[in-house]
Parts: sequence; structure tokens; C-alpha cells
Amino acid sequence: MVASDSACEIVWSQSPLQSKKERGRSTSDKLENILQKLLETHGERWSEELRADLPRSFQRHGDLVLLGDSCFNLPGWKKIDHQLWSAVAKGLGAKRVAKMSHISSDGFRSPMVKMLLGEHSWVKHVDNKISYEFDVTKCMFSAGNITEKLRVAGFDCSGETVVDLYAGIGYFTLPYLVHTGAHHVHACEWNPDAVEALKRNLVSNRVSDHCTVHQGDNRQLQLCDIADRVNLGLIPSSEDSWPVACRLLRRATGGILHIHQNVTSPFTNKATVPEINDATQRASGKRADREVWQDWAYDTANRISSLLKDISGAAWRTNIQHIEHVKSYAPHVHHVVLDLECRPS
Repeated sequence: MVASDSACEIVWSQSPLQSKKERGRSTSDKLENILQKLLETHGERWSEELRADLPRSFQRHGDLVLLGDSCFNLPGWKKIDHQLWSAVAKGLGAKRVAKMSHISSDGFRSPMVKMLLGEHSWVKHVDNKISYEFDVTKCMFSAGNITEKLRVAGFDCSGETVVDLYAGIGYFTLPYLVHTGAHHVHACEWNPDAVEALKRNLVSNRVSDHCTVHQGDNRQLQLCDIADRVNLGLIPSSEDSWPVACRLLRRATGGILHIHQNVTSPFTNKATVPEINDATQRASGKRADREVWQDWAYDTANRISSLLKDISGAAWRTNIQHIEHVKSYAPHVHHVVLDLECRPS
């Protein structure tokens, strides 16, 4: 809508949009030029070793860039250390810079992150009209799960009670609350830093009245017989919480389990089938992957059925509704989600 005394002009752009690869290349070139000039003002020469020590990829969280551990490790950078991170921020179009060394083995998968430029470490992502805030030095953000978050947002959960057993900062809790029409969500999380971010996100997205947060090990959760749907969003496996999920389902009507898993496919040695071309090989590999996912789903369905019978004392039937491929986690390892309908016989 345009006011009657205003004008609107359409301008056709002749420049094609840059691809993601081209944008990344131009950013790398800009960063390299800035750092090269900075070194030269300090009497230092640019070298191929320094170029190889630049970041090849990074995570962008608003105005903060998170670098990996495989860059800026050469001693030559020390000579411009007091100006280095400001130059990096300028080259990458950011205001804050942090660097992650590794993932902690504390059971929470806490990132070991050091702030290099900037006074605070809280960042915000907006995906599908949902705001996610978290402390980048204490919590990780899984951008690779965006397709699954979008899929969950498309569910019709009108009037349902949902339990999210690995809630984190609200990756799936928030889509259930904001988009699916769920009546109430019980969010379970044992990392206190993630719980802090989760509560903050519930408030900022105005859904806190429809969510109960349970901090602690979900295997100790006292709830039972309340859920129409249970989300088990942990990889490589959520198997330890399958009995919990089964206890949570409504005894009278059952419900749906969304079970995440990293499924490993057998390695196919291409050298043993030289007569098959690349396209055929890839198609064959994808077909083999799907067969492995299907076998895992059948086995999981049978095991869940047995768990439900042991818990309730009555027979249950399980139905594989869907198997969703989220992403390739590693060579021959795929993150998949099984939508499993469970109903008392």
C-alpha cells in the first residue's frame, strides 16, 4: 500500500545475484586484502603460509563471527595482535569475533569458545519468524537442522500435549509452540546454560505460558501418560530415552514419536564395480542408504512396540509414518528422523 501523495518506482537490476560460493570468495578476498595491507604497514611481508592460515569457513551469528580452530595459528599474526581482530571483523562484515577450539566432553557438548573482539557473547538467530538467543560461549546452534525445524513447523498439533526430551535452547520446542497449534509443550533439558537460553527464548517469542521447562536428566522425569507426541531430537542416538518416551504416551490413545538417529550405511567400494558409471554409482548408493534407514526403522518400531507392551501390560501396534533425511553427518553416516505412530491395540 502506497500513500496517495507518494510514488513507487520499479528498478530492474542488470547484475545477477552472486552465488553463495561467489559471496564467500569475495569475502575471503576482502579479508586477505585488509590483512595484507595491515601487515605491510608493520613492515611484514605477505606469504602463502599466511594465506593458508586464513579461515576457509566460519559461522555467522548476527554481528558476531565464530571462527574455527584451524586459522590464525601462525606466530606471524602476533606482530599485529592488537589490531588483528578488528581487521578480521571489518573483512568479514562483523562487529564481534570469537574462536572455538573444540567441543567439551562435559556431557553437555559445551563449546570451548573465546571472545576475541566484543564485550558480550549473547547472539540472536531468527528462523521462520522464531527468535533464538543464546550465549555463543556456552551453547551451540545447529544450523544444519533448519529443514527439520521447518518440517516440524508444518505439523498440525492443534490441542496436543507435546514433550520435547532434548529441548536445548528450544530448537524444536519453539516451532511446536509458535507454528503447530500445540496446546502445551513440556521441554526437558539438563544443561543449565541451555535452560537459561530456553527460558529467555520462550519469553521473547511470547509462548512461555504454554510451556513447562523440566531441568535435569529426562530419564528421571516423573511425568507419564500425558503426551500426544514426543520429540527425541538427540544424535547420534536417543535410545536411552526410548523407555521414557513410551511412558509419556497416553495409555488410552497413544501418539507419535519423532526419533532422531545417526544411521550408518555400509561402505561401497567403487573399485570393485568399474563398469558402473558415477551417476549409477550415486543412485545405487542412495538406494542402499534408504534401505538401511528402512531396516533401522523396522527394528526401532519392533523395539518400541515391545517397550510399550512391557510398560503398559497390553499389546500396541506401531506404524512407520515417515522417514526424514535431515543431513549427512559424516561419510556414510546420515541423520534421519523416524515418525512412528504408536497406538494401543
